[in-house]
Amino acid sequence: MGADTLFKIAASLLVLSSVCVAAGDAKDAVFEVGGRVLCQDCAEGWNQWVNGANPIKGCKVSVTCLDDRNRVVHYASDLTDDAGNFEVTCNKYVNGKELKPQNCFVRLVSSPDPICNIATNFGGGKSGVKLLRPAIVYRDIVKYMLGPFYYTTPMCDEPDTSAPDEDDLGDAKQSNY
Repeated sequence: MGADTLFKIAASLLVLSSVCVAAGDAKDAVFEVGGRVLCQDCAEGWNQWVNGANPIKGCKVSVTCLDDRNRVVHYASDLTDDAGNFEVTCNKYVNGKELKPQNCFVRLVSSPDPICNIATNFGGGKSGVKLLRPAIVYRDIVKYMLGPFYYTTPMCDEPDTSAPDEDDLGDAKQSNY
């Protein structure tokens, strides 16, 4: 082999290795979403209701990410721990395309608590919270901190007694969140 051939092989290996490293970086790029889920009991006094919410273990919280055409491209979920904390890790790249955290929503899915299982919108957990600004950006770490989200008891849930509007009846006009 000549020096020219060895040079071409070395250059090819260098380009190939840089592509593999870049692909590995993209594959490892993630952002994290964390928060807390609590139970508010309206039967307590005002101070207890505001300050005495208890964590719920085993609540399911989801992250749903949409593309520019409002199609779901990523879904992830996590269960809360003993302290009511959740942490969902999402890849920044799905099928070779970059996820935009600004197009992601976090919402409550379910509560295993037989008493405290009515999702509230106090904190935005029922309708979904859009990721806006990360709370932590440090080196390779991007983390969004949300919540707390709240569940309540059926006794505290206010029923919707309003008459349905015509807009509520059409599927095309309803929002997913």
